[in-house]
Amino acid sequence: MKTIAKLFKAGLNDLLNLFYPNPCLLCRNTLQTHEEFVCTACRLELPETGQHRGEALITNQLKFAGKVPVAFVYSYLYFTKKGKTQRLIHALKYQEKKEIGCVLGRWYGYQLKTDCQLNEQLDLMVGVPLHPARLRQRGYNQSDWFARGLSEALEIPWSDRALSRTKFTLSQTGKDRMGRWENVSDVFVVKEPDLVANKRILLVDDVLTTGATLEAFTVALRAAGCQSVGIVTLAATR
Repeated sequence: MKTIAKLFKAGLNDLLNLFYPNPCLLCRNTLQTHEEFVCTACRLELPETGQHRGEALITNQLKFAGKVPVAFVYSYLYFTKKGKTQRLIHALKYQEKKEIGCVLGRWYGYQLKTDCQLNEQLDLMVGVPLHPARLRQRGYNQSDWFARGLSEALEIPWSDRALSRTKFTLSQTGKDRMGRWENVSDVFVVKEPDLVANKRILLVDDVLTTGATLEAFTVALRAAGCQSVGIVTLAATR
């Protein structure tokens, strides 16, 4: 019966795609049945950093050197203005395509598990929280959706209850590093210290620029007694 149901579902999807084609977010060509949001051709052209394999690894690490101790800093894609990554993140944050975050998280999570066994180095992952007002405005936290995909692939628990923002902050866009730090240095609180105490924590965010937000986040977690903090983001500026 399950096989018949799967065949029926596949046939129904093919019929729907015939009349209402589902386009790739990047090239707008119609997606095939097995493709999600991004066609295979565009996926192969995504600007992956390869940082978890040691490629250009030092760039991300230097953003935190001498400031806070971090076990590792990996980003899936390079971010450039008007590039493929920016278009995906824009869809994730502003076009209500939250599921793309989960898909990208699964793709990167499988790489992290296969290439460097990151699943063996972690106990819990948490996403950078939005202020409740911004969360109500957007309807979801894009970092949490990326974290969900990572959690599924790495088979590591994920929680959105560990941290919160205590103040509404202005957009980080256009600020230098000092401005970004001043904007977030006292806005994070560990709501449930027992969740993170003595655990190896993975911080998850959408874009790494100067690292000020994640630095402040790391300070709060370390103060709450976690064993270590590693960082994974969907994208990073070069």
